[in-house]
Amino acid sequence: MKNKPINEMKLYISAVPENEALARACVSRFVSTADPTVSELADIRCAVSEAVTNCVVHAYRDKPGEIYINAKLYAGRKVTLTVADKGCGIADIGLAMTPLYTTDRENERSGMGFAIMQSFSDKMKVSSKPGAGTRVFMEKYLR
Repeated sequence: MKNKPINEMKLYISAVPENEALARACVSRFVSTADPTVSELADIRCAVSEAVTNCVVHAYRDKPGEIYINAKLYAGRKVTLTVADKGCGIADIGLAMTPLYTTDRENERSGMGFAIMQSFSDKMKVSSKPGAGTRVFMEKYLR
């Protein structure tokens, strides 16, 4: 039998820069019910911030769109986060995940978004299809 979440949150927001703080606040409030450490909560907030910013900057490139966020809490203090978009997608995920690589050099992006998300997760998976969007799945175990 598949492990079912004990609590779940779904959030749909417009892909605008102002909603990055909203996403971070909503997810951190949801996760705070599991009594994470301050450091764990900061890690989750940062990972969500990076994922949402990637959607705004890269997936939609200043065009209208939605960001889908799903957070789940499991017994055993496991947290999963999925941040997805229906934007332009990623042709080469391996290249996109390379530290310092960015498709937005014009705006002086650092190319560290995926590396940051990965460093704050115990497990991370990125799936994408050009023209159809990207899905970032992150898993973290609270101590």
